[in-house]
Amino acid sequence: MPTPSMEDYIEQIYLLIENKGYARVSDIAEALSVHPSSVTKMVQKLDRNEYLIYEKYRGLILTPKGKKTGKRLVYRHELLEQFLKMIGVAEENIYHDVEGIEHHLSWNAIDRIGDLVQYFEENPERLEELNRMQNKMED
Repeated sequence: MPTPSMEDYIEQIYLLIENKGYARVSDIAEALSVHPSSVTKMVQKLDRNEYLIYEKYRGLILTPKGKKTGKRLVYRHELLEQFLKMIGVAEENIYHDVEGIEHHLSWNAIDRIGDLVQYFEENPERLEELNRMQNKMED
């Protein structure tokens, strides 16, 4: 099981590869606002834990385990953003809130949030009720 820090790196590497076709140490460092030396250490750790294959000066590729984990982490992040938007969290708070909670929820909790998002999508009148209730309470 990856640590929260490992998860951040795997998620970012997955996104970079999906969007650019590759992920360099400098790209990862910039995306995570960390020093390249920190990225190198983590990439080596992720290599040892079989999430990716890293060859110095040649780049890295995600293993099937790394791809599966990365995809799941991106799903978790996007789902939580969607959920927070749906329940009316202010847009300027969403990213910070997701970053603050995503590592602290079990996958069971993530699945239940997914169920709730699906419920609201299939029953928009319920989401409208929630929005009306929130507006009433704010007045």
